Amino acid sequence: MHLSHQADNLRTDELLINMGPQHPSTHGVLRIIITTDGEIVKAAHPEIGYLHRCKEKHSENVDWMAVAPFVDRMDYLASMNNSMGYAIAVEKLMGVEVPRRAEYIRVIISELQRIASHQMAFGTYGLDIGAFTPFMHAFRDREKILDIFEAISGARLLYNYMWIGGTYRDITPEIVKQIKEYCAYFAGQISQYNELLSYNKIFVERTANVGIMDRELCWSYGLTGPMLRGAGMKWDLRKDEPYSIYSEVDFDVPVGKGEMGTLGDSWDRYMVRMREMEESLKIVNQLIDGIPDGPHRGRVAKKIRVPKGEVFSRTECPRGELGFYIISDGSEIPYRIKVKSPCFLNISTLDEVTRGLMVADLVATVGSLDIVLGEVDR
Repeated sequence: MHLSHQADNLRTDELLINMGPQHPSTHGVLRIIITTDGEIVKAAHPEIGYLHRCKEKHSENVDWMAVAPFVDRMDYLASMNNSMGYAIAVEKLMGVEVPRRAEYIRVIISELQRIASHQMAFGTYGLDIGAFTPFMHAFRDREKILDIFEAISGARLLYNYMWIGGTYRDITPEIVKQIKEYCAYFAGQISQYNELLSYNKIFVERTANVGIMDRELCWSYGLTGPMLRGAGMKWDLRKDEPYSIYSEVDFDVPVGKGEMGTLGDSWDRYMVRMREMEESLKIVNQLIDGIPDGPHRGRVAKKIRVPKGEVFSRTECPRGELGFYIISDGSEIPYRIKVKSPCFLNISTLDEVTRGLMVADLVATVGSLDIVLGEVDR
């Protein structure tokens, strides 16, 4: 009776747990304030801002070309894609025609950057779940792409390569050969990635039916890229609103199918990225032998004066649609540059998606978002 009476009067409290801001599974300097009831997540509040560098305000105080290095530092795992998006927005406002050779180079380099970004997503996601070997394979193969980027730009992480009007440097026959060798090599590695992780029994059990995001949730939060495609919607700007020379290349848009669990779960989002690497290889292989002769940059002065006006431009980056809203007052310095970050929208879903999950499943869900905090905070 005494024990029964104690059980009746037992009072439990919810527990607040801080994950981060230095937790290795948060993919950057992110703090998540988790309210738990035992092992069950009642709420998960992402606390952002640790990497805020005033990028948008800085852009109002430097000239148009000097903005590019700041753009590189947003999503630092996809710098080439970031700066290409910015360059396209400014070119649209200026009415600049980019040479065909530059367009070919841009798309080839952007797709290699997409592969490098997804390799990082693959490796770190395996690490989150407890698999170390995929991480080593991903970094080994990503280093080969960084070697190509170093040869063409002189840098390995932040490149300042996509300039307004074209590219900083031309591509050389040696770099073309290097890219071809990499494509031939990596084509045989993706199946090994899938053997290591994608269809691993433990990995599937940790990611299938976890962190489910259906189309309605994606639409309500404005999610794009692998998040939206993981929910089964075939939407890709490179196909649906093509820019540069994407309308001239043939590739598929992978989508989630609910193969291992529920449509829109963490496994579907992961698998979309794996299949996108194959499509990026397909694009590079179509273009690499047909790079036309000509200049690698149009007639653009070093000091640019952009005509008065405003523009909104968006491009398909590895983590979704990256948008630039730019206002020019006709001077050599931008009046306003506002960035629409896909990662910011992705992390915004965390509380709604993870309620009722186990704490370990929250970690798996965060990894499936593939966020970069430099772009969230800017």
